[in-house]
Amino acid sequence: MEKTEKNKSISRQKKAPSLIGWREWVSLPELGIDKIKAKIDTGARTSALHAFEMESFKKQDEHYIYFKMHPVQRRTDTVILCTAKVKDIRWVIDSGGHKERRYVIETPLRIADDIWSIELTLTNRDTMNFRMLLGRTAMQKRLLVNPALSFLLSKST
Repeated sequence: MEKTEKNKSISRQKKAPSLIGWREWVSLPELGIDKIKAKIDTGARTSALHAFEMESFKKQDEHYIYFKMHPVQRRTDTVILCTAKVKDIRWVIDSGGHKERRYVIETPLRIADDIWSIELTLTNRDTMNFRMLLGRTAMQKRLLVNPALSFLLSKST
């Protein structure tokens, strides 16, 4: 009986996953991106962020990437300059079957009042409808997706 009570106590302490729609407003505070509309993509393993004019450099023997990004879909007039530490460089196969070598960074993601660190691959998404994809690895044990709904957590961050 005592063991059962202890297990119930532990399960109550875990936070239930948040319900989100197929698109949500998010922010990437360490990159200076206050709000960006992300497509929630359970078919993608890794999350992706729009990036262009990428330049890698060394700083105190660590690998960094400088890049520009357009945070608003279908617009190129707003540009945010970003710098991040490179976590990895990986081959990624996109939804069209094209293989591309991408920089991988790790940065905090904020959705509503929750914040946690995620990995993002950097790629030019100018021709795509969304500047960011949130993949299933970033959602694991934190988010549940209802594909029939949008913007469940906020209208904007």
